[in-house]
Amino acid sequence: MTKLIEIRNLGIAYGGQTGWTDVVEGVYLEIARGEAFGLVGESGCGKSTVAYRLLGYGAANSRVQTGEVLFEGVDLLKLDARSLAKLRGNRIALVPQNPTTALSPGMRVGQQIREMIQTHQALPDGVSMERRIADLFALVGLPDVSRRYPHELSGGQQQRVTIAMAVSCNPDLLVLDEPTTGLDVTTQRQIIQLLSDLRSRIGMAMLYVTHDLALLAQIADRIGVMYAGQLVEVAPCDQLLSRPAHPYSRGLIGSIPTVLHGHSPGRGLRGMLRRDQMAEGCKFEPRCDFATAICRSTPQVLIPVADAQSVACMRWPDVTDAPDPKPLAPENLRPDREAAQLLSVANLSLSYARSGWFTQLLGKAPIPIARDIDLELRAGEIVALVGESGSGKSTIARAISGRLAPKSGTISVDGKVLDPTLAGRSVQQLRQIQYIFQNPDASLNPRRSVRAILERPMQHFEIESTSERLETALENVGLHAGYLNRYPEQLSGGERQRVAIARALLVNPKLLICDEILSALDVSVQTKIVELLMALKEQHSVAMLFISHDLAVVRQLADRVAVLYRGELMQLIDTDALFNSPLHPYTEMLLGAAPSLSRDDYIPTPPAMPDSPSIAGRGCPLAGRCPRQVGALCAESRPPTQVTQSGFVRCHIPLDELANGAADSGDPRATQVPGLSPLLHLQLRG
Repeated sequence: MTKLIEIRNLGIAYGGQTGWTDVVEGVYLEIARGEAFGLVGESGCGKSTVAYRLLGYGAANSRVQTGEVLFEGVDLLKLDARSLAKLRGNRIALVPQNPTTALSPGMRVGQQIREMIQTHQALPDGVSMERRIADLFALVGLPDVSRRYPHELSGGQQQRVTIAMAVSCNPDLLVLDEPTTGLDVTTQRQIIQLLSDLRSRIGMAMLYVTHDLALLAQIADRIGVMYAGQLVEVAPCDQLLSRPAHPYSRGLIGSIPTVLHGHSPGRGLRGMLRRDQMAEGCKFEPRCDFATAICRSTPQVLIPVADAQSVACMRWPDVTDAPDPKPLAPENLRPDREAAQLLSVANLSLSYARSGWFTQLLGKAPIPIARDIDLELRAGEIVALVGESGSGKSTIARAISGRLAPKSGTISVDGKVLDPTLAGRSVQQLRQIQYIFQNPDASLNPRRSVRAILERPMQHFEIESTSERLETALENVGLHAGYLNRYPEQLSGGERQRVAIARALLVNPKLLICDEILSALDVSVQTKIVELLMALKEQHSVAMLFISHDLAVVRQLADRVAVLYRGELMQLIDTDALFNSPLHPYTEMLLGAAPSLSRDDYIPTPPAMPDSPSIAGRGCPLAGRCPRQVGALCAESRPPTQVTQSGFVRCHIPLDELANGAADSGDPRATQVPGLSPLLHLQLRG
């Protein structure tokens, strides 16, 4: 295959008050036409820095020390701004990690795609601009949302808009920087299928930057593993995932949580990436289980060790011959059933006002988002709220935190009904509930140092702020005291999220609302944060509403799971019971979409994303998409609530049939997990 991109000896440094620091060193990389190349590594390893150089982008305080970036033989590092502008969006396109900051908040999303097409590409004869834009939205599983502004879309919907914009001109190379971190598993699979189809149809190559190896297993041809700015292994996808040759690759794979086991302590990496503790030789030596004295003083370079596989490790034969780390059964301590009730949400219904003076003049009704939500959390309990993008998860969290006044219903903490808005709540009530946002770029003040960001809530709630307390807070989330004087722009996406988590924990809340807080973190940091959250739960009885699309993390962390679809709770059930037998057809769909480390033949079904209303007016919201639909009954009649021992299920199908259907589905993720009590012996009652 012909080379499309070739990186030769790339070296990049960042400047600061103490001089220049090398962040990327001696990277060699090739991507052929039509090839999907995955680039993985922990947060801060330099993978996004390399990716953005393919578009000629670099931070203001960065400089290229050495090397070339050749696109069809032309060195992109030597092109002027005008030449780069012709390539960007047309020949080389970008899907950024954070759609909130990538999309212009003052422009409708249709106009933003229109600008891209008008700048770079003429439309075929007979195809109108409106039709082309509508087709692009359909391509990424959205209705025609041309008239909406970014803030009127969920985070997952915004990301699909950026993907539609990136592929609008059929680029030769698509650079994807963590493009699916904010998306649910079914939407992730839809996007992966979309990208695969684009590759086969137009021969588009991809550089896919991510920490999600399970997702890469479904699309990548080859994978490059980065550590501390260097490539330590490059291999075909299947070969790397089944037989890694570098200790770091092995540790990454061992750290990946699974739907069956969640995070298994002791399987993967130990320690954290600390550039201030690097050895003169192998940079991974301080964390390596295979290191010897010579590793500390001998630099390692990529050498071929097998067909199309290269590794930077002199101990690679010992690594490949070592037995695989065995997953451990999850150890999740369930909360005391008699613990005091902390949060109560009763009959909560939410809606958004329609925008624009004309629609308000016509008296258009608000857009419904969620209805009849009943939810309770006990002290020390973690309830996961799962569902596809746009289902209303974050909206419910906003209402609980006081950022959105409900249309109806009540929210109580410690038996006291809360005022619907932040302005009406006491200082003590504000301290009790802390919100960790999905997007740290929007929640961290770019003009304040990390120290000032951490001190602000402590000053607001009159808590003594000491350097020791701040340093401990950072260490708890895998950072060190050196970060206190940095600014958000000097941190990677994962490092920013860790600062946001540390800020929320500093005020000792009773309830944490965690809105996709792990989606931007690599697996080793995820494990550390999960352990931290579990410690808070067990030692301080902190309750958490944990919003996530990562079912493997939910498997390890949550006590109960609430399944939300288009604004309605479909199921509430104990975590163990859900993963033994999901019962509800929609829960089965979510579990079936969870990727594994081997390529599968899963075929995604597009999620229902209607323009309006956001929730069904009658019938089951899953009607029309449900694989077990009962004729017109599901479409015409709202499903009844069937009570189980650990929660409820909303479905027309009787409980015994739902349980038998899950057991007979043939999906290994719907069968009994070894070491756990079976669900089917539970006494189900209607």
